[in-house]
Amino acid sequence: MLTTGVWAGASLCSRAWSGAATAPPKRLALLNLHTAERLEIEYFRDNAYVSDALAAIETLLRDFRSGEKHSIDPKLLDYLVDVAAHFGAPAAFSVISGYRSPDSNERLRARSSGVSQHSLHTQGRAIDVRMSGVDCADLAAQALDLKRGGVGYYRASNFVHLDTGGIRSWRG
Repeated sequence: MLTTGVWAGASLCSRAWSGAATAPPKRLALLNLHTAERLEIEYFRDNAYVSDALAAIETLLRDFRSGEKHSIDPKLLDYLVDVAAHFGAPAAFSVISGYRSPDSNERLRARSSGVSQHSLHTQGRAIDVRMSGVDCADLAAQALDLKRGGVGYYRASNFVHLDTGGIRSWRG
């Protein structure tokens, strides 16, 4: 037991000596508009993503049509937190669409020209959101300034698409 304590102490000291900074925790609040499920969770702490939190987010962002789940790109979550920070607001979003199964994506694509055949929603790398108190045009503009991926602004439907693919923008 003493040996374990000595090694743990040495590990902490070496981290302090190395000058490694601890990144602040990251939190998200999400409301799935199709299921009315809410989640407020710390998904990043002690310089690491929290696996239980990522699993809870995966459940909330599942394909509401089929119930199918898929891992969600943590960089997408960071994107949400960072765009909210530009407004000085907590990262609290209403979710229109998170993960979509390939079957759901194909059904939507058959009904709408605005759905990509190779949508990043099917890879857990895209989300459609709005933020209370923030105009979607402003949300899209701030997201685009971050240069993290795709940004689509859908004025008529009042939401913004964010993804971790290539940097590009469009209006729907």
